[in-house]
Amino acid sequence: MRRTYQYRAKISKQTEKNCLEWLELCRTLYNLALEQRISIYRQYGKTISANEQKKQLPELKMAFPEFKTVGSQVLQDVIERVDRAFQGFYVRLNQRNGKAGFPRFKSRNRYDSFTLKQAGWRLEGRYLYVRNLGRFKLFLSRPVEGDIKTVTIRRTSTGKWFASFSCDNVPAREYPATTREVGIDVGIKSFCVDSDGSQINNPEYLKQSLKLLRRRQRSLSRKKKGSNRRNKARLLVTSAHEKIANQRKDFLHKLANYYIQRYQTIYIEDLNIKGMVRNRHLARSISDSSWGMFFNMLSSKAEEAGRTVVKVPPHNTSQICSGCGEKVPKSLSVRVHRCPFCNLVLDRDINASLNILRLGQSLQASTDGIPAVA
Repeated sequence: MRRTYQYRAKISKQTEKNCLEWLELCRTLYNLALEQRISIYRQYGKTISANEQKKQLPELKMAFPEFKTVGSQVLQDVIERVDRAFQGFYVRLNQRNGKAGFPRFKSRNRYDSFTLKQAGWRLEGRYLYVRNLGRFKLFLSRPVEGDIKTVTIRRTSTGKWFASFSCDNVPAREYPATTREVGIDVGIKSFCVDSDGSQINNPEYLKQSLKLLRRRQRSLSRKKKGSNRRNKARLLVTSAHEKIANQRKDFLHKLANYYIQRYQTIYIEDLNIKGMVRNRHLARSISDSSWGMFFNMLSSKAEEAGRTVVKVPPHNTSQICSGCGEKVPKSLSVRVHRCPFCNLVLDRDINASLNILRLGQSLQASTDGIPAVA
């Protein structure tokens, strides 16, 4: 099993200077590799492979000696990033779903990490030593487990440094054995409601910080481009966004752990979130809720713990009565489910979560296809 460990790092000014030089060299190589691919395609109608570009790295070092200070595997990883960018572009192009997004050249603020593989570094307790860079003092929130395959050094937009370790053969997390199952219905008013009746309020971190963001963004817009004051104002805006993102991730991690620890099988809706955010009235609230991130965390944590996450079709889960199975149409503003057929009255979201649970169980048990909710 593969797992990634990320730690905040404290470094000296000289180490930071070396890291910034590496980032700039990696960014330059990325743009050169991208330009080469574009030029060859325009001239000959074909592309150059990542392996062919890697073979040219020794010649690059001879022509530009400054690249010799950067580890060979770091430079090879830059070429692989360009190749992954093109592979993703081809996939999106074949899907024909919106803009394909051709790979872009990286500006100074858009290249913020480099990756080392099996050489050029060593980990001794809480200290990471990287050749030609320096020492990183790590704030170890938990021990590194398994076999370290890659080490990624990353700089945030606010100037903080992190070290990420991607490890294989990590032992699975052990949780108490259980056979409990739960259906989860996500929403905006309440972040989620489950079939056991638990209701988790939506923290709305972005909404809480909108006043602060508006004030800082107005201040930023008044600053002269290229000035030190504009850079300071930009950092204030960036730090506000960073805090919102950290609060959101912390909330989602804790909530995902809550369900993984207590349930063996978790049923969720297979929502088309990209389509839902096209609603201009709800787009900000949906994006702030980050349902997609929550579902991804549930899936990854379930894989580590040996749990199961099942996605079910979301069609009519809020409209059908969980008591008798009859369809009871209601608008989004109606928050209480009242069934005229069986006289069942309960919260709309709890009704939906019960339908998600039942549909998921029928999907698990069925071998003849997806049955309808009834």
